[in-house]
Amino acid sequence: MAAWSAMNLSTPASPPRLLPLGDAAWTLELAPGLDDTANRRVMALADALRAARRCEPSLADVTDVVPSFRSLTVHFDPLRADADALGQWLLTAAQASAAAPHTPRCWRLPLCCDLSVAPDLADLAAATGLSVEAVVSLFSQAPLRVAMIGFMPGFPYMTGLPPALARPRRATPRKAVPARSVAVAGEMACIYPWQSPGGWHLLGRCPLPMFELAHPQQAAWLQAGDEVRWQVISLDALTALEQRVQRGAWRREDFLIPSVEAATS
Repeated sequence: MAAWSAMNLSTPASPPRLLPLGDAAWTLELAPGLDDTANRRVMALADALRAARRCEPSLADVTDVVPSFRSLTVHFDPLRADADALGQWLLTAAQASAAAPHTPRCWRLPLCCDLSVAPDLADLAAATGLSVEAVVSLFSQAPLRVAMIGFMPGFPYMTGLPPALARPRRATPRKAVPARSVAVAGEMACIYPWQSPGGWHLLGRCPLPMFELAHPQQAAWLQAGDEVRWQVISLDALTALEQRVQRGAWRREDFLIPSVEAATS
């Protein structure tokens, strides 16, 4: 996996490629490999398209906008949309010399790193030559950024992992990773929304659900482009928050960092 570099929205690293995805979607590929510059360009283009849909009739038949690491997939109604005009709009927007940067939402999420919910923490510390406390400190202080949602509903692939913590996936994946486990692999971090098989290294647990059907407009909490900060909590605090979640006595908005604070953190 390529290193994630500093962004430069105004200078595309390679010409964009427009690829058909069946007869009802375009995929616009902005880079041949994975890098932070391409991902931020994807987010900026997604923002521009969502804004343009509200005022440009030619984009009214776009049904979904799905950003990923280095490409943007745009779904449309094939019976109503002018696919060629939409494709040209995407190419023109992607080649624009000045793209408005994406303004992210920033969240502060609780993270418990007690060894009872962090079965790989001690092994990762040994592999890095750091103490468990140093690994927790290094990880929890790193600002992470959601590059895309994938693998399963609500699963965030997050960049910004400190290089010292980068490790290959486990040689033997687990058959069942507990829901809401926070984990690392390669140069990325994630939160498992559901219990599932998985081969990432488990460093802790977040008590908050990453996917809720009770939020029909945005069932997946984290979205591509969001930023995440951690607040390390105790095992008792983890249990208390999990109980609040079960009672429905919590709100996503309580964990949103104000934009002014996020800009200085």
